[in-house]
Amino acid sequence: MRTALLQSSGRPGSVVENLKVLDEAAGRAAAAGAGLLAAPEMFLTGYAIGADVRRLAEPADGDSADEIAEIASRHGVAIAYGYPERAAELVFNSAQLISADGTRLANYRKTHLFGCFEQEWFTPGDEPVVQAELDGLRVGLMICYDVEFPENVRAHALAGTDFLVVPTAQMHPFQFVAESVVPVRAFENQMYVAYVNRVGVEGEFEFVGLSTLAGPDGGARARAGRGEELVLGDADPALLAASREANPYLKDRRPGLYGSLV
Repeated sequence: MRTALLQSSGRPGSVVENLKVLDEAAGRAAAAGAGLLAAPEMFLTGYAIGADVRRLAEPADGDSADEIAEIASRHGVAIAYGYPERAAELVFNSAQLISADGTRLANYRKTHLFGCFEQEWFTPGDEPVVQAELDGLRVGLMICYDVEFPENVRAHALAGTDFLVVPTAQMHPFQFVAESVVPVRAFENQMYVAYVNRVGVEGEFEFVGLSTLAGPDGGARARAGRGEELVLGDADPALLAASREANPYLKDRRPGLYGSLV
């Protein structure tokens, strides 16, 4: 499955403008043969928008989800994107996956909230593994800080995730996560990890880019620089199967020794 990573600052505070950016990127991704376009954490609204999070939050099946479904079906490309989700009186930092025919496949709520900003405005999710089938791969969703907890990604591996999509808003000085942590997560769990970041300055945050598609061998199938960019990389099921055969971490585990972890 060819995947396009949309590394962008978006237009903080403007859902309309961000949908335009997503539409244009979907057209470019489809023209390049991508089956999936992934956008960053909170792409729909911007990340550092303070109290506007509550004003701009939408249900998982809200108007913007309908518009993104239309974009996906018009271009024939699946789309994963981050957004603030309203559910009753709660707001979650969420990511949604919509298929190339416009079907809502999966919705994930960030389980590990980073710093005072997120903890002030969001409620943490409580479902660690959310998956859907896409182009013959079992695709999982996670958001930014979640991937920095090895137990989180291992839970996906044990549940059979082949391809983990991680919309993120990674800021300076944590660029080592994209450079080092993400490839290690892909290798130790024998999966593809698509880590798609924001760029530019937003409020107090300077986002570092470096969006990465890491393979099960720990290598980067695609990596962006520090600016706005659409990068493409391929996830090969045959390579994944061969890598899992050569690196049988899940088979060689001894869970009985790990009780102290919980």
